[in-house]
Amino acid sequence: MAKIAKRIKAARAAVEGKANLPLAEAVKLVKSNASAKFDETIEIAMNLGVDPRHADQMVRGTVTLPAGTGKTVRVAVFARGPKADEALAAGADIVGAEDLMETIQSGKIEFDRCIATPDMMPIVGRLGKILGPRNLMPNPKVGTVTPDVAEAIRAAKGGQVQFKVEKAGVIHAGIGKASFDDASLIANARAFVDAVGKAKPSGAKGSYMRKISLSSTMGPGVTVDVADANAQEAAKTAAE
Repeated sequence: MAKIAKRIKAARAAVEGKANLPLAEAVKLVKSNASAKFDETIEIAMNLGVDPRHADQMVRGTVTLPAGTGKTVRVAVFARGPKADEALAAGADIVGAEDLMETIQSGKIEFDRCIATPDMMPIVGRLGKILGPRNLMPNPKVGTVTPDVAEAIRAAKGGQVQFKVEKAGVIHAGIGKASFDDASLIANARAFVDAVGKAKPSGAKGSYMRKISLSSTMGPGVTVDVADANAQEAAKTAAE
């Protein structure tokens, strides 16, 4: 425990007094503090000026990270017949219908993304209370209810990340691994921020992106300059 305590203390000391850093500096600092024995995930958290209790302030969507996530994504697909065969050929880890529903109802959830063909939704709908809180419920708005299961599977395994604002107005996601080079993490972070920016709801008032922070799985967080993290804003600044 003493070694862990020393590592945490050193990590906290490294970020003390540092805030609103340019994205490149924040990435470098967070990576330097990712000293666990495993390849830590680099995570982004965004505080938004929205109240998701109002339908016109809900923020959700997907983004394909240019450098991928570094994570193996297990995909479950609700499909029958030719669509089930198509899903298996595309690399789905689990494919089923009523049998898959029963497996999930038993508490066995061994997947990270759930996709369904439209005709399967009467079955999937029964699992809302189980899959919903885990952000695994298929939804046509993010492309996980679709007749094109092969494309949805390729997207899920190819670096696509889903995001959805939580009650406190926070969105968070993994944007890569500590083993990624700085440029890859910067590109992923900007792609994520850009996607959240494009998903700004009509009901959002005042400042939309209030705070952005980066952290590693076991490390402390550091705040990032919002304008610098936004690809479009960064481009404008560079042009000026």
